[in-house]
Amino acid sequence: MGIQFAKTLKRLRTEKGLSQRELAEKMYVTRSTIARWENDSRLPDVAMITRLSQCLDEDVNTLLNAASVSDEVPQVIVLDDTKITLTGELSVLEEVLPNANIIGFTRPSEAVEYTRSHPISLAFLDIELGKSNGLDICNELLEINPRLNVIFVTAYSDYSLDAWNTGACGFILKPVTSQRVKSQLKNLRFPINCGGVV
Repeated sequence: MGIQFAKTLKRLRTEKGLSQRELAEKMYVTRSTIARWENDSRLPDVAMITRLSQCLDEDVNTLLNAASVSDEVPQVIVLDDTKITLTGELSVLEEVLPNANIIGFTRPSEAVEYTRSHPISLAFLDIELGKSNGLDICNELLEINPRLNVIFVTAYSDYSLDAWNTGACGFILKPVTSQRVKSQLKNLRFPINCGGVV
């Protein structure tokens, strides 16, 4: 797959004195994502490689030259403005969607920009996002990619009727569990490769 990339990433991370967990926290991914990149079972996409280069304070070309990026896996984003909640959601989603490239965002603007430049298959969106509103973000993302599956994740059931008016295909009440995610994945308008877990 990308053995050269795996070796390069591990070397750069070690040189910076970072553990896999520390790098994962800087990247807003799980430790197992970093482990998969380093054991050559998965490759990050170009945006993640760019993010890696920033977190490692390394020239992006070093990582790009070491990788041959694959777009065969589903691209999934998670947007939640609470870092601890986002971390928990990422862990659950990695368990349920082992074949997916999953990236988390705490800022709506970054999630929107990422969606503009990547073929996102699935988005998990919090509804209350500080000054932003997940319902509006959903509409913006669907304008960018009408084939995007959106699942809302919120602690407030009162939003359920408003959520359905956006074109979303799912709604999960927090806390996110693997069972809740699996039940919503069955309702996707545009099915994705879930890795045989659902």
